Amino acid sequence: MRCLWLTLADPEPQLNGQYMYSGGLLGAFARAGAEVEVLGLQRPESGRRNGDYDDSIRWWLMERRPQSAWSSLASPMPHIVHRCMTPGVRRKLDGLLDPGRWDGIVFDNLSTGWALNPVLSRYPNRRSRPKLIYISHNHETSLRRQVAFNYPSFWKRQAMWVDAVKVARLERAMVDSADLITAITPEDRDRYQSQQPGKRIDVITPGYHGRDVPERRITPETPRRAIIVGSFDWIAKRLNLEEFVAAADPVFAAHGAELEVVGSAEESFLKRLRRHARATRFVGTVDKLEKYMDGARVAIVPERSGGGFKLKVLDYVFNRLPILALNGSVAGVPLKHNNGILLFDSHEALARGVLSAMDDIELLNRLHNDAYAQCRAKFDWGCRGQQLYSSIAAL
Repeated sequence: MRCLWLTLADPEPQLNGQYMYSGGLLGAFARAGAEVEVLGLQRPESGRRNGDYDDSIRWWLMERRPQSAWSSLASPMPHIVHRCMTPGVRRKLDGLLDPGRWDGIVFDNLSTGWALNPVLSRYPNRRSRPKLIYISHNHETSLRRQVAFNYPSFWKRQAMWVDAVKVARLERAMVDSADLITAITPEDRDRYQSQQPGKRIDVITPGYHGRDVPERRITPETPRRAIIVGSFDWIAKRLNLEEFVAAADPVFAAHGAELEVVGSAEESFLKRLRRHARATRFVGTVDKLEKYMDGARVAIVPERSGGGFKLKVLDYVFNRLPILALNGSVAGVPLKHNNGILLFDSHEALARGVLSAMDDIELLNRLHNDAYAQCRAKFDWGCRGQQLYSSIAAL
């Protein structure tokens, strides 16, 4: 099977959920037997360069271009797409769309939606064109509306509503044109299915290839510390973190508990949060997460908006951290309230719940043991790659 895989950028290093999912699924798909050529943007932190070949994958990586955060307002494309539309990427795509060259063309994430019209123009006959596969990372229409609704600044909120309209229009076009759509959670599949009842939509949740801790015992000597791991470069992630810290930090400080936030974010954002924090430490980007997870009693998922599958949940599960989360923030995993996880309806209730659970050692150990048992055999990347290969082959 020969496939052209369009993506935002080289997924290595896999520093956030988007790159983890793209890199994991792409690699597993190639290992399942596909010959793949990838077109995306180059990342300076990766050692890969344009034209490199490894593991059955040819990499076409084009140079990024600097652009204003507001430049997409004048474009018919939403921001997540506009940033990818460099002249180099568009020229390279034009050279790759040869008749008879591909069995399938994969659109990895809505950020590749800029390529939909060029592909349809090159292959106007639906019956004879390559199969088109849309790999969804989120149901973007509902997600972008949710983020816009929750944003506190009036003028930025209006800009986000405009962007959300563009997202909805493009996502509809992608779903209409695709021969196969994959959703990252059953909940996202149901959203797509309600819009397009006749479409083929498969659920492909992420795999996990990080550290696997077969046994752990939390004790009274384990620091009275909760941890939040993530990438906070996206506005929705920053809003979630800021709202939770505002609710939790004073409560934690009053009860002698610690909160540690580990992950990438702009230094100006972290500096602003540090200014008022008493119980919270903002670590920033680290090379190894393990020592931070080993030094915590509880992991927190405080995401009121953001959608999709939270890959950090798998880090928590397989590193044996008991998870406390907001309701609706852990889609795609087989965990239910009081059975592998504790769920709460607000940031305030979540903060109080963490403090209540933190000193119940038996509860904490039961939660992480239950979560591990439920997830242990369910998140293998090899199965995901074979699933995608078989689904495309069956089209």
